[in-house]
Amino acid sequence: MKKPAARFLRSVTRWEDLPVEGLPEVAFAGRSNVGKSSLINALLRAPGLARVSSTPGKTRQLNFYLVDNHLYFVDLPGYGFARAAQAERRAWAQLITRYLQERPTLALVVHLVDSRHPPTALDEAMMDLMRGQHVPYLIALTKADKVSAPRRVQATRQVAQALAKRALEVPVVVTSAHTGLGLRELWGWIAQVALGRQS
Repeated sequence: MKKPAARFLRSVTRWEDLPVEGLPEVAFAGRSNVGKSSLINALLRAPGLARVSSTPGKTRQLNFYLVDNHLYFVDLPGYGFARAAQAERRAWAQLITRYLQERPTLALVVHLVDSRHPPTALDEAMMDLMRGQHVPYLIALTKADKVSAPRRVQATRQVAQALAKRALEVPVVVTSAHTGLGLRELWGWIAQVALGRQS
């Protein structure tokens, strides 16, 4: 698979500043410090393109990356970061919820869940939110290089159980931004769902 041509486009904190080009968008959602920026960098093979930080909650806006001039990757603010002011957290939540519910060009939501832990209450709240949407949705279990093979199986089962409780049937992809595990499979879903072609 050739390296995508990718560049940072803009950061958005207000609905009216969202891009208007009409290209399909793949949104990456998940709790703070789950590895969204790292996974985006790994998928695009562009270290440092999406800003990676060890400080949870560093992404405080919707960051748009243009991919091959026909697709956007959107890095959403992480949920569950407690240090931000309550009003700021509420504003993020409102913008993210509106984006997920109303954005007409949103083609796929990649929901990142840390493979080292069972799904949190906030992870499950995200599943509840996606259950009511008509947007294709998948789970990417992150940081799989940091856990054993049995733990990966257990993590996949735990996510599958949480999805089953909500009657959600969506793909679960085990990934590692560090080793590249699962990236080809993830690109396959992006190509098929967001771009409408077989990988």
